[in-house]
Amino acid sequence: MTLRADHVAGTAFIVFGLVVFALSTDLPVGRLSMPGAGFMPKLIAALLIVFGAVLIMRARESAPFAELRWDDLTHAGLVIAVTASAIALYTTLGFLITVAGMLFAFLAVVERKPLVRAALFSVTCSLLTYGLFGTALRAPLPVGPFNF
Repeated sequence: MTLRADHVAGTAFIVFGLVVFALSTDLPVGRLSMPGAGFMPKLIAALLIVFGAVLIMRARESAPFAELRWDDLTHAGLVIAVTASAIALYTTLGFLITVAGMLFAFLAVVERKPLVRAALFSVTCSLLTYGLFGTALRAPLPVGPFNF
């Protein structure tokens, strides 16, 4: 049997789903009418496992793993670094600053878009998202050092 790209990706999804499921075991699931804190993590973990299994079952349609080109590894590393930084700074800097900074980094640094357009897009998207989730839906979002 030839190891294919979807074998590796499917296995990674299954392992990640099992880790999420294991980490969320102490959270209450609740009921469908009143879901608890563990409902979404367990649902997402189950979907990761199911779709990982589907990837593995359909792996013969993907390219062999040995033939994959790794020339986009730098781009993927930048995306991972920006995302990890945003996760680390989210509670310290707050929602608005973190999301605007993350979007700006994606556009200006990773995708090399013009700085002014990247800044305008980042600020606009973060303000609209804050307006939707923080104001309209009243979701508790972390506030930064400037209380927004």
